[in-house]
Amino acid sequence: MAGGAMVSAGTGKEYAGKMTLYVFLTCIIAATGGLIFGYDIGISGGVTNMDPFLKKFFPSVYRKKNLDKSVNQYCKFDSQVLTMFTSSLYLAALCSSFFASWMTRKFGRKLTMLLGGAVFLAGSAINGAAKDIAMLIIGRILLGIGVGFANQSVPLYLSEMAPARYRGFLNMFFQLMITIGILAANIINYFTDKIHGGWGWRVSLAGAAVPAGIITIGALFLPDTPNSLIERHPENPEIARSMLRRIRGTDDIEEEHRDLVAASIASNKVEHPWRNILKRKYRPQLVMAILIPFFQQFTGINVIMFYAPVLFKTVGFGNNAALASAVITGGVNSLATLVSIFSVDKFGRRLLFLEGGAQMLLCQIAVGTLLGVKFGTSGVAHISKSYANLVVFFICVYVAGFAWSWGPLGWLVPSEIFPLEIRSAGQSINVSVNMLFTFLIAQAFLTMLCHMKFGLFYFFAFWVVCMTIFVYFFMPETKNVPIEEVVLVWRKHWFWSKFISDDDIPEGIEIPNGSGKKTVA
Repeated sequence: MAGGAMVSAGTGKEYAGKMTLYVFLTCIIAATGGLIFGYDIGISGGVTNMDPFLKKFFPSVYRKKNLDKSVNQYCKFDSQVLTMFTSSLYLAALCSSFFASWMTRKFGRKLTMLLGGAVFLAGSAINGAAKDIAMLIIGRILLGIGVGFANQSVPLYLSEMAPARYRGFLNMFFQLMITIGILAANIINYFTDKIHGGWGWRVSLAGAAVPAGIITIGALFLPDTPNSLIERHPENPEIARSMLRRIRGTDDIEEEHRDLVAASIASNKVEHPWRNILKRKYRPQLVMAILIPFFQQFTGINVIMFYAPVLFKTVGFGNNAALASAVITGGVNSLATLVSIFSVDKFGRRLLFLEGGAQMLLCQIAVGTLLGVKFGTSGVAHISKSYANLVVFFICVYVAGFAWSWGPLGWLVPSEIFPLEIRSAGQSINVSVNMLFTFLIAQAFLTMLCHMKFGLFYFFAFWVVCMTIFVYFFMPETKNVPIEEVVLVWRKHWFWSKFISDDDIPEGIEIPNGSGKKTVA
């Protein structure tokens, strides 16, 4: 190994280089793309709990919430038009992710981030000035396009810039920014709800311009990744070499550059990545790109984050108490994500997935049982402060379990498992599946709550059991594995090795059975 490179437990190779201040700062700036996603997740639930907002745009919900005492507690917010306000963003993000996939491949990750921030900025302005539901939905669609672009480009950017041994650490900052965005939105909702005159919701919605401005301006100063430079400028390899030297803090970059070039050569041979991703040898990555975001949404986390104030109001909290409880869960979310940042490259992805799954399962059963005992199916009951605090406690423990497992890892793992030739297509599938089920759950949650009542938490607990079993048997460990050598992880796995032969290992990578090392032609 050149340059005294350390040996990786995953593949037997680790490139020279270290964590440089330059890489750390660029990754932090890029990760702020998560702020726009998080801010929106947090802001929508609080705004839909504000009476002036409901009175202006959703008067029927306002009447059910405040005037009609005969409505079941579980059903006070059941309105497809109201949920469309929240979920329309994710439908737009789903559609835009396919175009964003082409953009990241053709024009690079940086430009995709920049465009996403600019479109999100326009959407926040329209939402803040909205006079009718049509303006609200148009603004939400623009926000969704921005989210789709950011969620496509940011995780890829972080995984490609980071040294292998710090990839988990740096990629987790995307999820940390999402949680900070959620927390900031919850705090803003708490204070804007107190504004006299009934226009506080406009401040909340227009406030999305702040995170949008941060990523838009920040993207102007970001460099492109070496992977993207090689892919888009094969005629000038010195551009990528220069970038590698800068981000790795060493001149000993030839081995990594050679592997990136080999990956780029393979990538350029692929004319139709969307068709190519269906090949048998990519079956493990395709399954993960579909099931990981599917399972991430079926943890039930967005039920908590979208509708935390609504949920706490349903449990029996007053308006301000509901918003305050949402601030608490948002704070827990951010702090627990730090646990993942500092442990993911030490303990690995699998351990965090498994522990988080067990923790979320226990908490969902506890919350469902507490609500069932108190409300039954009638949804009518007085809930004491201590009982309500117990519900909040279990929800916070649940949020912590998600925040150091399925939250950040749901973005990290898919971004690091695809070879370059199908990376943009694979990430697009990941984002689109994530947004599809985010949309479906956001659209269906209030109706599900009305009909399933406390059983909704048992419903999500069932899916947590399924996803934890899936991780145990089918998800290999990817910590410390160079991003272009993750294919070896699948080749050695007891199940996925059936789909990958030695001939499918890219040139320049050692075959795990020790039969030799392919060299770049």
